Amino acid sequence: MSAQRRQYTAEFKQEAVRLITEGGVSTARVARDLGVSRSLLGKWKQQIEDAQGTGLRVFPGHGHPIDEELVRLRRENAILREERDILKRQRLSSGGPRSEIRLYPATAGSP
Repeated sequence: MSAQRRQYTAEFKQEAVRLITEGGVSTARVARDLGVSRSLLGKWKQQIEDAQGTGLRVFPGHGHPIDEELVRLRRENAILREERDILKRQRLSSGGPRSEIRLYPATAGSP
């Protein structure tokens, strides 16, 4: 039977990397104290460095990176489609031919 993989929270990973970068503690020491491999700490450090300045979350969880810009654009697209559909329904339900454009309200004597 294979051993179950350990999962670490984003906070745990960020704190471990902070110990290396800001705490002045060696990677080997942090790895030994936390019970993780040095290569894993190096991977976390690289992920944090790669994500800096991009606006993406580092360690979004469950192995599925979330592109927040894509989520925002999909949400905006859905709203725009709803607005378009509402406008289509209003135009189709209004009386009179669609090609007719009235600039002024119809009066009793006008054609």
